[in-house]
Amino acid sequence: MSSLAADLRRLGLAAGDVVLVHSALRSVGFVAGHVQSVVLALLEVLGPAGTLVVPTHTNYNSDPAGWSNPPVPESWWSVIREENPGFDRVLSPSRWVGVLPESVRTWPGAVRSGHPQVSFAAVGARAAEVVASHPVEDELGDGSPLGAVYRLDGKVLLIGCGHANNTSMHLSETRQPEPKLEENGAAVRDADGSVRWVTWSAPASDSSDFAEIGVAFDAVGPVSVGLVGGASSRLMSQRAVVDFATGWIRENRVASAG
Repeated sequence: MSSLAADLRRLGLAAGDVVLVHSALRSVGFVAGHVQSVVLALLEVLGPAGTLVVPTHTNYNSDPAGWSNPPVPESWWSVIREENPGFDRVLSPSRWVGVLPESVRTWPGAVRSGHPQVSFAAVGARAAEVVASHPVEDELGDGSPLGAVYRLDGKVLLIGCGHANNTSMHLSETRQPEPKLEENGAAVRDADGSVRWVTWSAPASDSSDFAEIGVAFDAVGPVSVGLVGGASSRLMSQRAVVDFATGWIRENRVASAG
């Protein structure tokens, strides 16, 4: 754990930071204590005034009419919607975001935003502020935890993964003049145990060019690159990468669409 903390400090992570972490821990290599030690190292560096934020997405809680990997028969759709136990901040596990977010989600003192598909969890001094607001129709926009990290001038840390996983670029998509909207649905579990199906419209998400945006951003920065354990990692200002991606998307996606 101590060597990981030293690596994080060399990368530029500091006490009091608000940091959104994306990770592929296999790239870190052998760690005594595995994911628990990684979380402890992050919290040690951040200190009591810092805040650790992770994505705890539950994309499996979605409308089966849109499933394609694999698709399900239309006759199943209503059954799936009706039998879904509904998103619960405490009970619903994250999926497809790695083992680190699950560890943080269940960490003592962790709090989680209430979005049924793209929630975030946080631990630390500003955690409640980061996850306080997350309207369903503002999935990854300024009203979400991504927007809160931006307002707090937080950082993005990519451990063993690249910009293709840099969720903050979705915030840039929502800041386009006329973002394309898509329909979404999910089950939500209320405090009394009842479950309801909710639908909403939100800006469409497309991460297919995030790696390309990341290459362009890395060329101008600022971004700190180094190793965390054996994992090639990047630390950057979230504002810097979001502002850059906002302009890049406006110039390049619009041009290619035209």
